[in-house]
Amino acid sequence: MIVDDTPNNLRVLSTMLLEQGYEVRTALNGNMALQSVKVLLPELILLDIQMPDMDGYQLCQRLKNIEEIKDIPVIFISALDDVNNKVKAFTLGGVDYITKPFHVEEVIARVENHLLNRRLQQQLQQSEMLARSQSEELSRALNNLQRAQSQLIQSEKMSSLEHLVAGIAHEINNPINFIYGNISHVTEYTNSLFKIIDVYSDLMETVPTEVKEIIEDVELDFIRTDLPEIMGSMRAGAERIREIVEVLRNYSRLDESGVKAVDIHEGINSALMILQHRLQETLDRPEIEVVKQYEQLPKVECYAGLLNQVFMSALVNAIDAIETKFNLLKKSGHSEAENMAEKDVDFFTETGLTDKSLFGSISVSTHLIKPKDMVCIVISDNGAGMTDEVKQHLFEPFFTTKAVGKGRGLGMWISYQVVVEQHKGNIRCLSEPGEGTKLVIEIPIHQPEAL
Repeated sequence: MIVDDTPNNLRVLSTMLLEQGYEVRTALNGNMALQSVKVLLPELILLDIQMPDMDGYQLCQRLKNIEEIKDIPVIFISALDDVNNKVKAFTLGGVDYITKPFHVEEVIARVENHLLNRRLQQQLQQSEMLARSQSEELSRALNNLQRAQSQLIQSEKMSSLEHLVAGIAHEINNPINFIYGNISHVTEYTNSLFKIIDVYSDLMETVPTEVKEIIEDVELDFIRTDLPEIMGSMRAGAERIREIVEVLRNYSRLDESGVKAVDIHEGINSALMILQHRLQETLDRPEIEVVKQYEQLPKVECYAGLLNQVFMSALVNAIDAIETKFNLLKKSGHSEAENMAEKDVDFFTETGLTDKSLFGSISVSTHLIKPKDMVCIVISDNGAGMTDEVKQHLFEPFFTTKAVGKGRGLGMWISYQVVVEQHKGNIRCLSEPGEGTKLVIEIPIHQPEAL
């Protein structure tokens, strides 16, 4: 485009550029030029400076303020050849300055040079955009690959763990059933032996000296009192081992790899049983209290083993959050729990803390969401809580606030995949720093695959 208020200049420049094969548009003033460029963007503008109403400087300034036009190269053509005008032209965004009277060859050479620069610049911008787009695409692909790889590794680990747990449970189950099943027989046989001894003692008027010595050596009266208690302890221990075996078998769920209708409470209780050692009192904190508030729920169609992993991850995070809170109290000088080696020492009496709410507490509640035909599991703790920034990244892979080696940042991400992607449910976290955390899990009662 050529902008000049002198028709003769327009004609000369137009003819010269048309002969070189260029398409040319002209404008006699600044307003016409503004209207023209808005209709169709030119590749380059030849602009005169001295024009009525709006001079070339003003027009250039207005052009550079329009986003889609500002990058179009502007070559000033003027009879003003002093340095100040040239500096002003370049300052306002001009790419070149041609002094009148001009030479045809000079104008053509400069026009060709700046058009070439403009096209190369556009190509470079397009290449940069393409490279940026490819880089972002590669980055997304890499992240997806890392996520898939991590999920495969985690799935393989959990599968191996499930097989190990199921194998141990199976191997323990047979001998413990043998022991448990024979305790009653041993008790019966023992009572029979004692009965025989009593009858023999009654029938004999005088107990031989050798028999008396043996009775005294073995302390028969103590055995008669203590043996039933031993048998009772063995029975209680065997029953406890059977319960643990059942919990392990329920947690592994190897025989229920597909969608099955299960009791959600069994999975939660299994995770709590396995984590029982983490809930016990330590030198740094009192025992963590677990409060269960279960409503009557129908059986839920789900991948039971995967949901058990979700419950386990949520409960582990709750315990870690409570321990973090007590560590902060310890560092702030409010706790001397490290000095309490004796289990019978009252934690709050020793530390001087009187607020019983500072006890570690985990609440697990369930209820039915009738309008949605879903069950809701809420796992709450009174631990350290989270900031908004942490909550924003909570379900992202590899994000963790735990110390190096303690967490890999996959637990909550996998939980999100299991709940949202695989079960079409919802999972969200409610937390404030110092106010604890509440994890809300919503699972449909029926899964589409199982209908």
